[in-house]
Amino acid sequence: MTDTARARKLADRIRVVVAETLQRRIKDPRLGYVTITDTRVTGDLREATVFYTVYGDDEERAASAAALESAKGVLRSEVGRQTGVRFTPSLEFVADALPDNARTIEDLLAKARAADEEVRKSATDAQYAGDADPYRKPAEEDDDLDAEGAEGASGEGEGVDAEGPAAAAGDEDGRTQA
Repeated sequence: MTDTARARKLADRIRVVVAETLQRRIKDPRLGYVTITDTRVTGDLREATVFYTVYGDDEERAASAAALESAKGVLRSEVGRQTGVRFTPSLEFVADALPDNARTIEDLLAKARAADEEVRKSATDAQYAGDADPYRKPAEEDDDLDAEGAEGASGEGEGVDAEGPAAAAGDEDGRTQA
C-alpha cells in the first residue's frame, strides 16, 4: 500500500509535466486553450487521471479531447522520463466539470438575488396586519392594572353589599330566616 502523500506529490508532478509538455512540445492544431486543472493518481501509482478544461465552444472541446488522446503516448513517456518512477502511470484525460458547475451555481445565485429583490420591494410597500407594534409596553400594563384595582376597591359590584353575599340574604350572623 502506497503512502497517500507520495501519490499526491506524484499527481502534482504529473500535472506540471503534462501542462509544460502540452505548451512546449505538442504542436497539434486541434489543441485549443487547454488548462490542466487537477491530477489524481490511484493508490498503487499505476493510473493517473488528468482533468482539463478548454476555453471555447463544444466543437473546440471535442477537437481538444481528440488531440489529447492522440498525444497520450508522448505525454506518458515524458511523465516517465521526468518523474523517474519504476512504473509510469497510464494517463486518462477527463474534461473537468468544474466550470459548468460554477456556471450553474452562479445562475442559481442570480435567481436567488432576483427573488430576494422582489421580496424586498414588496416589503417596502407592505402594511402591518395589526398594530404597528403588537407588543404591550410595561407602562400600559401598569395603567391597566391601576384602572382594574380602582374599580374593585370602590365597592361597586353587582348587587352585593359591603357586608358580603351572606348578609344580603339573611340576618347579621349570616343565617337565613325561614
